[in-house]
Amino acid sequence: MAKFDKIAVLNKIGSTGMVPVFYHKDAEVAKNVVKACYEGGVRAFEFTNRGDFAHEVFAEVVKYAAKECPELAMGVGSVVDPATASLYIQLGACFVVGPLFNPEIAKVCNRRLVAYTPGCGSVSEIGFAQEVGCDLCKVFPGDVLGPKLVKGLMAPMPWSKLMVTGGVSPDEENITSWFKAGVYCVGMGSKLFPKDVVAAGDWQAVTDKCKEALGYVAKARG
Repeated sequence: MAKFDKIAVLNKIGSTGMVPVFYHKDAEVAKNVVKACYEGGVRAFEFTNRGDFAHEVFAEVVKYAAKECPELAMGVGSVVDPATASLYIQLGACFVVGPLFNPEIAKVCNRRLVAYTPGCGSVSEIGFAQEVGCDLCKVFPGDVLGPKLVKGLMAPMPWSKLMVTGGVSPDEENITSWFKAGVYCVGMGSKLFPKDVVAAGDWQAVTDKCKEALGYVAKARG
């Protein structure tokens, strides 16, 4: 069962404004990255369902995070069907994120008060997702759609909560452009975790990068 319900998760995501997005087949590496992000101020973490046996890695990381990162909401990303969502909810996922919008996933998540953040590429798609209870929608791919889509949508639909993922980088200019456009939060993947840093096991560098990025978020919001 999810450690934190939908409302708690949305508050965590909203309070920090950033969700790291990460996958690694080695559970020990994933644990170290999660802990490094937590120490950097992150309170919601998206582990992506990318490789074989990813759910087994996730199960280990969730148990670890429950002890070492007590205030962290662990979620799962890259989910495209309700069966996969159900599997991860059973393993303790506090939120479910996808690259696309599948209303059948919303039913599974809503039944357990688990936040579902679907990937949407148009204003209409975001509207349909909101209709079935998706409080937070993901603008994806962000680098293709750009901040102008967000700004354009927020004018007639100011109640919208949007997370942008894809091409978001932990530099001040990029982060500021998204928040000035009106996003609720940003999802950040590969640019937050350079392969060489992960390979070297430089977890302090990950912590420092998270602190830096969260600082830019706070400044952009201020």
